[in-house]
Amino acid sequence: MTRFGQPPQTAADGAGERAAWLRLTMAPGIGPVAVRALLAEFGLPTALFEARPAQLAARAGAQLSEAQARALLAPPAAATLAATAALEAWLVLHPSHRLLTLADRDYPAALLTTADPPPLLYAIGRCELLAGPALAIVGSRNATQQGAATAEAFARRLAAAGLHIVSGLALGIDAAAHRGALQAAAQGAAGGTIAVVGTGVDVVYPASNRELTERLRREALVLSEFPLGTPPLEHNFPRRNRIIAGLARGVLVIEAALRSGSLITARLAGEQGREVFAVPGSIHSTLSKGCHRLIRDGAKLVESAQDILEELRLDEPPPAVPAAKPADAGAGAAEPAGATPEQARLLAALGHDPVDLDTLVQRTGQAAGALSAQLLELELAQHVERLPGNRYQRLR
Repeated sequence: MTRFGQPPQTAADGAGERAAWLRLTMAPGIGPVAVRALLAEFGLPTALFEARPAQLAARAGAQLSEAQARALLAPPAAATLAATAALEAWLVLHPSHRLLTLADRDYPAALLTTADPPPLLYAIGRCELLAGPALAIVGSRNATQQGAATAEAFARRLAAAGLHIVSGLALGIDAAAHRGALQAAAQGAAGGTIAVVGTGVDVVYPASNRELTERLRREALVLSEFPLGTPPLEHNFPRRNRIIAGLARGVLVIEAALRSGSLITARLAGEQGREVFAVPGSIHSTLSKGCHRLIRDGAKLVESAQDILEELRLDEPPPAVPAAKPADAGAGAAEPAGATPEQARLLAALGHDPVDLDTLVQRTGQAAGALSAQLLELELAQHVERLPGNRYQRLR
């Protein structure tokens, strides 16, 4: 594929080319729209840096004044030179370290169809995953155990069907989705997982995800548009969401409040012509309200991974991993192994929506103290999760 009038390149084209890309993208006052306008006119950054200020301003249309052009052509600032040196040092640390530019043959084609593709992508891991079909899974950082189990099960099943799972490496639903896809890949599935982070690709955030991050770097792919060493800045996370949406054929939202970054990702996916899917939940849960709004606005309600595969018109091969059902698979499933008859009756009374203790008293006719003791036993056995407001939810 030809990009900006130049032959496709590789990340090994040379330090001079990489330095020119950093000089262009780090130039003060030059936004991404102006960068793309310049690249469309001149091709590679090295060519535009050979032009005169008047030429740059004239050929960039209304995106660049002559004063901005003179600033762009000035010698690189100290910060740009330091970033260039740091990049070169980082690239030689390990073969899995890559810098992908808009002119690179490994740059994901899916992002090129979006309105705002990042000029640079820093990568650690398996860049070949960028060429395969992908689905994004996003949701709440404060996910319930049931929500995390559902995300993990969906990701495992979809990865077994050959989809790469894209998410943001946050706590909660994101981390669970990455784990599910890694489990499938470890058992021979064709699908993998891609983590798009809102920091420098060399930064671990949050710190509690260190082990997962290191595994993703070894076995999958971690991706960022932000320069090396970029700390977790709040305004960068909504921006990275457009990459998550742009890499995927669709976005699946599992547990999201009304004010949620996941809804931003879903909106961006819709604007980019991608499919939007949502898993419904209890009408009493704040973490279901975002999903329910998406469904009201036209997102497709899904109850299984097969719903997504059918919507994307993907033929599902025989699963390479056991097809575990999501935690909310529905009533009628066998009771958890090891539950006593008394516990089984209580689980049946719980159902699959969050329930408070007073409601359970009414449903079972038992005293609150006796129910609390049973619920504690079920919680310790990981059959039940205790939620805020003294409510309980069945996990399996």
